[in-house]
Amino acid sequence: MSTVAIVYFSGSGHTHLMAEAIAAGARSKNVGVELLQITGEQIEQGRWQDAEILEKLHQADAIVFGSPTYMGGVAAQFKAFLDAGGSVWFAQQWKDKIAGGFTHSSSLSGDKQGTLLYLSINAAQHGMIWVSAGDLPSPYLGKTDGVNRLGSFLGVMGQSPLNRGGEEAALDEGDRLTAEKYGQRIAEAALRWSRQLVAA
Repeated sequence: MSTVAIVYFSGSGHTHLMAEAIAAGARSKNVGVELLQITGEQIEQGRWQDAEILEKLHQADAIVFGSPTYMGGVAAQFKAFLDAGGSVWFAQQWKDKIAGGFTHSSSLSGDKQGTLLYLSINAAQHGMIWVSAGDLPSPYLGKTDGVNRLGSFLGVMGQSPLNRGGEEAALDEGDRLTAEKYGQRIAEAALRWSRQLVAA
């Protein structure tokens, strides 16, 4: 069975909800799913380390990277995880795996594209096959479901109002649906890619 690994950091819970929606979409295509959360506790003396997460990523057919956008880029905790991938890069252990990315911020823009660019460049350095979002913004199709309401094509973006009062995280319904559809697209790409490799 093909496996999609979703590796992410979430500060206030929104990115976690996006990860869960991507997972639900992928599972609907009958693939295995691993939800792997990066935490600050995995960083020791400035270096990220978690052998169990790395092993699950090595075994996956697809890896979806997710981080909130902080100050125009990935969160420090997630950057530490990506930087720890140097030995993975050197051995080309993720080469030819399917890859994708998602992010969230409280601003409509928030420079989220900077985060997606960083994630896609990291995937390219690993020799991975990047999958775009693949959905036109719903208003272009005469729909009101909110799919790709932020007009992101490189990966998936989410946005929620700034939460300073400690309320429970919630996703815009359109962003949730966009993330779910992205999970389906990633799973389909992984299945197609693995079939082609077997046929070759």
